This record gives sequence, C-alpha cells and structure tokens, in this order.
Amino acid sequence: EVQHAVPMLSLDNAFADSDIEAFNRRVRERLGRDAEAEPVVYAAEPKLDGLAVSILYVAGVYERAATRGDGVTGEDVTANVRTIRSVPQRLRGAAPAVIEVRGEVFLPLAGFDRVNREAAERGEKIYVNPRNLAAGSLRQLDARVTASRPLDVFFYSIGQCEGSAPPASQTELLARLRSWGLRTCPEIARVEGVAGCLEYYRKIGARRAQLPYQIDGVVYKVDSRADQERLGFVSRAPRWAIAHKFPADEELTTLIG
Repeated sequence: EVQHAVPMLSLDNAFADSDIEAFNRRVRERLGRDAEAEPVVYAAEPKLDGLAVSILYVAGVYERAATRGDGVTGEDVTANVRTIRSVPQRLRGAAPAVIEVRGEVFLPLAGFDRVNREAAERGEKIYVNPRNLAAGSLRQLDARVTASRPLDVFFYSIGQCEGSAPPASQTELLARLRSWGLRTCPEIARVEGVAGCLEYYRKIGARRAQLPYQIDGVVYKVDSRADQERLGFVSRAPRWAIAHKFPADEELTTLIG
C-alpha cells in the first residue's frame, strides 16, 4: 500500500447541459463573479477511460508509482509503470526537489486490437475493453507482462510538490508538465463560461469515434489556481471541477436464438 501525501480526489459527474449550467452558476456565486462581465475560464480536456496513477519524482528521478485506490491509499505499481515508454525515468529541466505528477494510464485502441488479435491466435481469451486490459496490465506480478502491453499515459495534475511554487493556472501547469518531458492530452483547450464548455463537449463528442483512445466524457476545471483554492472541496470531490459524461454507446443486435 501507498499513502498519498495529497489525496487523489474523484470528480462529480454531469449528464446534461443543465448540470453544467448549475455547476457554472455555483462557481460564479462562490467567486462573486458577474455572468456577463466576468465569465469563468475553464481548462477543458477529454476524460480518458483508463486508470489514474500518481508518480513520485525525487531530484527529477523516477522514485515510485501508485494507483489511486480509494483516494487516500493506493497500490504500489512502481515496477510496472516503469515499463511504460511514455513515462520518463528522469525529468527534463529544473524540476522541483520532490514532485508527484498524476495522470491516466490507458491502452490506445490500436494496441488493444493488437493484443486481442494475438491472444485469439494463441487460442486465449480476448479482453472486453481497453480499460480492463490496462488495469489488469498494471496489476501484473511480473513487470515483463506489463512491458509487453502497449500502455500509454497522459498527465494532467500534480499532488505533493516541494522546492518550487506551483503554476498559477491549470493551462500553465500542463505546459510545465510538458517542459519536464511528461505527455499531456493534445485535445486540451481553454474555454470561457458555459457556452465554451458545451461547444467543446460537442466538438469532442463529434470526434469521439476518430480518437485513438477511448473517452467517456470531458472534464472542466476552473483554470485559475487561486480560484481553485477559494472554491475548495466537498467530501472527496473538488468544487472547481466536474466530469461531463457522454451517453453510453448503444448498438443494435439480432437475437438468433
């Protein structure tokens, strides 16, 4: 087990436009913002259907990796995460003395198809979806099995940080992560107010089937870190972020017997 120095919180879910309007209204009211004069700026990004992990770097060197678990206590997956090619063993540039970065481990669709095709050729069971395969790959007792799976990761936030002040906004944080050699999702955008959020949601939704990885919605985060701190948290979820989920995929089938 690994105790997270800073809890890994979950997000509240929204399923309708009205939920996002209510979320934005709560944010504005708590910040004392006028809807027309001062629209809230959000960082919007796809919500990957993967497994959340935290990775600790000490003096810029890979030290430890853990799953989210219950948000307070996670599972040590240091050896397995080390095998993921997009996880650097040493950060670039002037990284903080201690920095815990957080991201989503996922299996790209092309890699998922390849693993299933090879399993079928060997007469083994095939996997139901990329998320289950990614989660199972991270929990392998033999890291060589994990290394054989084409896992990837996008980073999106930080937890524990010592020796450097955190950036002033979510978008600046993402730029900082990239400067250290950590991959971030290329679909991230900065949007204003409810209109900007919903436009982003519809654009990503229209392109969902063409993306090289599975997503199940989008996430909006208040961009300003100072505003995030003012808004705070409720239970295990931040007041400054929300997940806007897509409807479940549906297909038609013919009942033969």
